[in-house]
Amino acid sequence: MSLLLLTLSATAQEANTFHAARLKHDQALNTDPKSGLWRDAPAVFFDRAPDGKVVPGHRTEVQVRWTPQALYFLFTCPYEALYLKPSPDAVGETNKLWDYDVAEVFIGADFDQIWRYREFEVSPQNEWVDLDIDSRHLDGDHDLLWNSKFSHAVRIDATKKIWYAAMRIPIASITAKPAAKGSEFRLNFFRMQGPPPDRKAVCWRPSGKETFHVPEAFGRLQLGE
Repeated sequence: MSLLLLTLSATAQEANTFHAARLKHDQALNTDPKSGLWRDAPAVFFDRAPDGKVVPGHRTEVQVRWTPQALYFLFTCPYEALYLKPSPDAVGETNKLWDYDVAEVFIGADFDQIWRYREFEVSPQNEWVDLDIDSRHLDGDHDLLWNSKFSHAVRIDATKKIWYAAMRIPIASITAKPAAKGSEFRLNFFRMQGPPPDRKAVCWRPSGKETFHVPEAFGRLQLGE
């Protein structure tokens, strides 16, 4: 990535706005940061707990690309120890996946009803869950019937103690409006990592509360060139 792109990425992070780079056409997912899909994609880094304190050893990178049809995310997740669900199901949706290690995207397009947004999660075992969220009503069971049709891929590098999660999220699962340069979304990134009792919660924009579901704390994603 060029020095200019790195500078822009750092500036965007400080300004609470992440500028995504456009792809010429939709592509198959991969988890290689050096591939053509991700090589020139701007990056944002996060290593804060919800209370704003640094979580040592968990500085996470996320890169974003976009087309008019989809948003592409790549998480690069350093870890100390993985906490994985026994008997994983990478085909069907896994409820309460957040009880184990996951990378998470919270994203919405409604700037008037900020409590409405979508939640996408992927585990190091390629388990997944997607949810249509109304943060005013989180006490009941989540609606697992909603299906965004997002795709995902993962890879664990046990030698380096890094796991990677790539997601391709259809624009139509977030908003009915076409995506174009300048389009904006409300956004936050999260991770849950490691075994109890020392579980780590890491986020891009700290919520200030134990829960991640604080839409007032979200940053912004803006689609650029």
